Amino acid sequence: MITSVFKKSTLLNFSLIVFLILFFDFIYQIQDLAWSNSAVLVIKKTAIGVVVLFSGLITNFVSKRNNISKDSGYSLLFFLLFLLFFPTLYDNINLIFANFFILLALRRLISLQSQKSSKEKIFDASLWIFVASLFHFWCIIFLVLVFISIISHVSGDYRNWLLPFIAFFAIAIVFAMYSLAFNNDAISYITNGIETNFSIDYFTNNYQNAALSIYATVALFFVISMVMTLSSRPLLLHASFKKILFAFFLSAIIYVISDNKSNDLLVFTIAPLAMMATAHIEMPQSKLNQELALGVLMLCSLFAFFSQL
Repeated sequence: MITSVFKKSTLLNFSLIVFLILFFDFIYQIQDLAWSNSAVLVIKKTAIGVVVLFSGLITNFVSKRNNISKDSGYSLLFFLLFLLFFPTLYDNINLIFANFFILLALRRLISLQSQKSSKEKIFDASLWIFVASLFHFWCIIFLVLVFISIISHVSGDYRNWLLPFIAFFAIAIVFAMYSLAFNNDAISYITNGIETNFSIDYFTNNYQNAALSIYATVALFFVISMVMTLSSRPLLLHASFKKILFAFFLSAIIYVISDNKSNDLLVFTIAPLAMMATAHIEMPQSKLNQELALGVLMLCSLFAFFSQL
């Protein structure tokens, strides 16, 4: 029943998921309306909702455009369901923007398999990763994925290896000019961002702990499914699925090493996991298995969201 609604991408289910993304954002924000008295905070909250929505749309676009998923509504649906595990993310504008720029980079890297405009894609991806690192420094780890993509597709041209460094200098110059113009201490900003913390003892209540535990279990299930079924998937898609797996593991590393740790740091895992979940649900299997997987995940997502309000 549930899978039948999202099996095909239609205007109805697309509009429904878009509405639900904004609806759950609204539900979270009205818990405390103190921000409504400030025009700046109203703009900030609106920007968060818009960027979250566009992040979901980019995930859906990347999944369909690169044949990672069929013409279904699953990618956007899974993006919403995984987002619900971490409602406090709606308060973290830096991570929301960092994740948005990482998705723009991932879009370019996955499309690199066509080997069309490869230099532009490598430069763009590197640029977006450096922009993301201005919002959360450890996003710079995603440069590993850039070099993996170069090795996989265009390693023969030495100029491709130089493009990430050119992107770095471009962003460094812009950041330096911004710091000088607004009297920001660039050195302190960078040194604060580069701090690490490996302890996972930040929970303020048991529901955050439960949300993390359930999310980790779900993530492990879909990662194992992807690894176990990779060899049976079309050969042309192997590079794309491997990049998605690498993106997920790099996201997990960011969560582990980042300072000021919270569940919100898992935002970078949401899009790769949504693509893997879509690939799993679209595999040939019994209708009952599909319904159970999706139904259980929906219940877990709703529980995690409302228990943390």
